[in-house]
Amino acid sequence: MARDARSWDESDVRIRPNKKGSRPRTKDRPSHDDAVIGRIITVDRGRYRAIVGEDSDNERLVIAARARELRRNPVVPGDFVALVGDVSGSPDTLARLVRVEERRTLLRRSADDTDPIERVVVANADQLVVVVAAANPEPRTGFIDRALVAAYDAGIEPLLLITKADVKDPAELLANYLSLDFPVIISRTADSEAGGIDARSDDGLSARLDRDAVAQLRSHLGGKVTVMLGHSGVGKSTMVNALTGAERATGGVNAVTGRGRHTSSSALALKLDDAPSGSWIIDTPGIRSFGLAHVDPDRILRSFPDLEPGTEACERGCKHDATAINCGLDAWVNEGHAGPSGVARLASLRRLLGADPRLEAKEAKELGTVN
Repeated sequence: MARDARSWDESDVRIRPNKKGSRPRTKDRPSHDDAVIGRIITVDRGRYRAIVGEDSDNERLVIAARARELRRNPVVPGDFVALVGDVSGSPDTLARLVRVEERRTLLRRSADDTDPIERVVVANADQLVVVVAAANPEPRTGFIDRALVAAYDAGIEPLLLITKADVKDPAELLANYLSLDFPVIISRTADSEAGGIDARSDDGLSARLDRDAVAQLRSHLGGKVTVMLGHSGVGKSTMVNALTGAERATGGVNAVTGRGRHTSSSALALKLDDAPSGSWIIDTPGIRSFGLAHVDPDRILRSFPDLEPGTEACERGCKHDATAINCGLDAWVNEGHAGPSGVARLASLRRLLGADPRLEAKEAKELGTVN
């Protein structure tokens, strides 16, 4: 028997219902054209605090949670982010962070020189203040060199701040950097009769910072985003408190071990008092190690401008490290082109080019600082 002719359409197709819902999935994400832009000032246990409407009559602090699609993307102080939802900044409200805006600069580090995983420190910084103490804890040229390499690699201008210069003359330390062109500020703790600026010291007590040093540092900060980086106990937070009027917790140095006490647990961006718009200081936790696994060896070499010209005499393929034969850097240093600190500078470069993570771990243990 012949079957009846029939025209078929999509309504005749049976579709098994989706257990997770009937809404079709799509890879297209909303553009969030109505999002407002904020500056991340700190990150704390999955909550992102951002300043919205900066320098306007409606400037406010908005707390946000990161959207699911951004969970693999690091968001750090200094980032500009897009926020949707409740962005009023009212108490007990929570916005949603849906996008990280393009970054101008990115300061990164790795756990050590063999760790392929990058750790983002801060974003959109203009300059890096490397803070070391002249003594207690003892300064490490290796840490300074690593911080300088990271700054140059990120396109950030470096500045060296040496604290506690009243405890020990920093001339020997400074001799390693005489040929480099970046600002150096020396800070001393003023005595009770000398003019100074009151601030909480690293032992939690009142201290008087060198007024001239604070003024010198302030002159470099106007209109810029500045990162303070250093080991625990060197006086980062003490200086930040003096510049911003904040009350960042400070920790002293153990009198027996000489190790810094870690107090700041997260990076925090603070506005600079009485300064042009866009003047921010980002205080970071004490750094235990500063790996450079993410930096190409050629870029490391370019961070030593006093040594780099010596590579013109190197054979092709020379790695310039401790295993190199007939490396032009040896002759360059022996002939005095790198100055009186050339030998020490070359040793530092070669430690970075052929770093032994065991040595870095040993140095970190001696300092007794933590991430």
